[in-house]
Amino acid sequence: MIRTEAQEAFWQKFLAASGRDSSTPCYDYFHFCLDEKSANELLELVLAGKKRATAGSLPSFEREGVRPPQAGDLSILTDFDGKPHCVIRTTAITVLPFCGMTYEICKREGEDDSLDSWRANHIRFFTEEGRLLGYAFSENMPVVLEDVEIVFQQ
Repeated sequence: MIRTEAQEAFWQKFLAASGRDSSTPCYDYFHFCLDEKSANELLELVLAGKKRATAGSLPSFEREGVRPPQAGDLSILTDFDGKPHCVIRTTAITVLPFCGMTYEICKREGEDDSLDSWRANHIRFFTEEGRLLGYAFSENMPVVLEDVEIVFQQ
């Protein structure tokens, strides 16, 4: 994927502000979810410090031909329209089957007040994403939980 001019300018501001070398890689630039309302709401949770993790399906990374995130990766988090809002750093990765998720783990996402709610919302998301990418959701599907922290924000 090619970053927009605004995303590239944001990345360059981050590099300058953090004293990082211009060759520092940007792992990804992305927004959450498949719809504007959810994407922007989740972005606000990150900016407010309530959302400190995000979950993705391992099959989505495989279908898109990209490696899953790793600790230390830096990414630009955008709103649904692609406007950059912050740079996040991956601090930890946990891979578990969907059925192995506990509320202790998934509450770091800051989206739900119970495991049942998290499961319902993520079954809906993974089912729709799977339909778009060509994989089928299952209870045993590996989920990549990415813990993140904001390292730059304007």
